[in-house]
Amino acid sequence: MRLSRIVVLVLIAISSVAFVRAQQNSPASASQREFVPQGIDELRQGASSKTEFTLDHSMLILATRLDPNNEDLRRVIAGVSGVSVHNFRYAKPGTFDPLAVESVRDDYRSAGWKQVMNKSEKSGGPGVTDVWVRLENNAISNVAVLVAKSNEVDFFVVSGSISPIDLAHLGGHFGLPKIEGGVEVPNTARR
Repeated sequence: MRLSRIVVLVLIAISSVAFVRAQQNSPASASQREFVPQGIDELRQGASSKTEFTLDHSMLILATRLDPNNEDLRRVIAGVSGVSVHNFRYAKPGTFDPLAVESVRDDYRSAGWKQVMNKSEKSGGPGVTDVWVRLENNAISNVAVLVAKSNEVDFFVVSGSISPIDLAHLGGHFGLPKIEGGVEVPNTARR
């Protein structure tokens, strides 16, 4: 009887190791280990409220069932392996560290991502919108967006095969801001 318990424990241990290795090599777990710049941690620490989550491909597919008539969304999700959303709010306007935002930019530059958009307020205020893409085999494999306002910073990464138009289809879903014509549309319903 004691020998059978040992055999069962060994089989469980072997199965656990195989499961962990499979998870580490799967595309979904790769999207969960995506590059997050160090500046995001700095922005997180100074925030008075934080909302952060990551959805892998299977969770995204499940979430599309909430909007079954949106064929564009389902088509886009087919190529997306994950979405990571970070939303930070600050007690007073202008209290986030602008050097942390610059650190995020530097981290993406040094990691080889291509910046495709950099929009700052003309008055030199804290409003910033940056979009970076990572290319693999001349195709976009990841998109990262940072939107910094006077008292809020939104940062999200979409992993997988995605085009800029696909990113627009994702806007308004999964915590991503709605984007029309390259401009973020304010969400007045959440305030």
